[in-house]
Formats: sequence, C-alpha cells, structure tokens
Amino acid sequence: MHENKGRLEGKVAIVTGSTRGIGQAIAEAFAREGAKVVVASRKPEGVEAATRKIVDAGGDAIGVPCHVGKPEACKELVEKAIARYGKVDVLVNNAATNPYFGPMRGLSLEALRKTFEVNIEGPFTLTRIVLDHLIERGAPGSIINTASVLGTMASPLQGAYGMTKAALISMTKTLAMELSGTGIRVNALAPGLVETRFASALVENDEIRESIVAKTALERVGVPEDIAGGAVYLASDESSYVTGHVLVIDGGWTIG
Repeated sequence: MHENKGRLEGKVAIVTGSTRGIGQAIAEAFAREGAKVVVASRKPEGVEAATRKIVDAGGDAIGVPCHVGKPEACKELVEKAIARYGKVDVLVNNAATNPYFGPMRGLSLEALRKTFEVNIEGPFTLTRIVLDHLIERGAPGSIINTASVLGTMASPLQGAYGMTKAALISMTKTLAMELSGTGIRVNALAPGLVETRFASALVENDEIRESIVAKTALERVGVPEDIAGGAVYLASDESSYVTGHVLVIDGGWTIG
C-alpha cells in the first residue's frame, strides 16, 4: 500500500461494481487516500476478495453484496454503510452491464431493459437514497457517475450501452443544477477504452482495438488506474468548485 496521502481522510465512500476493473481501482485508490470504503458488487465472493485486499493493504473497508438494479438492495447497501461508519459522503455509481454486443437492429427489448435497469435505474435509485441522507445531515457530498465517451458519440455495436451512458451524463448535469445551494456536487467520469474484462469484446478484438488506438493521442489503451485518479479528484475537496462536469479520461481518443 502506498503511503497514505490523506486526500480523502474522514470521508466514507460507497463504490459500486468495485470487485474488479475500474471500480476496484477506484476503491483501492480511495482507501490509500484515507477514505473508509464500502465495496459493493453483485457476487459475494468477489466482494469478499476485493474487501480483503484493501484491508490487508492497511485500508478500512467493508463489503456489501448488492444488485444495484434492485431498489431494496440499494436501500440495504446505504443502511449497512451508515450502520458501520455512521455516514456516507461519497457515492461512486460504477456498476454497469453490457449484455448485448451487436447492431441495434438485433437488440431485444429484454436486453435493453436489463442494460437500463443496472446502468440507469441503479445509479438513479442509489443517488436519491444517498441524497436524502446528505440533505438530512445538512452535509456536503460528492456523487460520481462512471459514464463513458460512448455516451457522447455514436456507439456502433454497443448502442444500448451508449444510450445508458448518455442518460447518465444527462442525469449528472440535471442533478448538479437541482442541488444548487446544498453543497452536494454531482460529476461524471467518461473513460475511453480501458483494459478490463468488462471491455474485453473491444480490447480483445484486434481490429477494433487498433482502430481506436490509432485515433488516440497517447497511442495506448487505458488501464483502470488511469481512471481512479480522476475519481479521487472528484471525491476530494480539491474539486469543491466542480459540479455538473464530465471528466473525459480517454488518452485523447475523442479530441480529433
């Protein structure tokens, strides 16, 4: 574990989808910066392993299995976080699904609904629960939504996923405006192509990967740690004048 710099000292953070990939990198970075972290994901064994890794490295974390598409599970997640740590200051809505890879003409309504249930209904439900808690406390807070550059551009073969990320960006901006005067900030991360199991359909397809890397100024695919630094910034008081913002972390893929 790196030396604790304490940029998130005293903060309690829930990170969904944090047992691998970008979510895990964010949870670990938060713990290194002094936050108490609630690791949340669907599979209990993954939650246990990711939590143990943080604790073994000297961090303070608990794990709560949670399917964010289920409102009762979201409520229980926040309740367990408050029961353990007394409060929640930061929520990272990172859990996502992408069950269909192919043209939108072939997308079933069932797959569309599943994608929206996890990628939009989950963040929407969890955010409202955490907002109620923050407003009741009269406390500032930071909501961070993991969107994607695919929410800002055409998303061939990943249409449903791109639609949900565009909706998440819209939700981020509207909530930021509606929460004016509360001290609660709402921002989004928009990663480009990142080396994760979640993105394997793109990363492991040589033609797709090479076409994206060819358009990327830094000439490489990202790694989860590239995104975690942005999350730390948005969770910390360093970004106290930043809200409604979409932080693109894509190596320069979308600047051309």
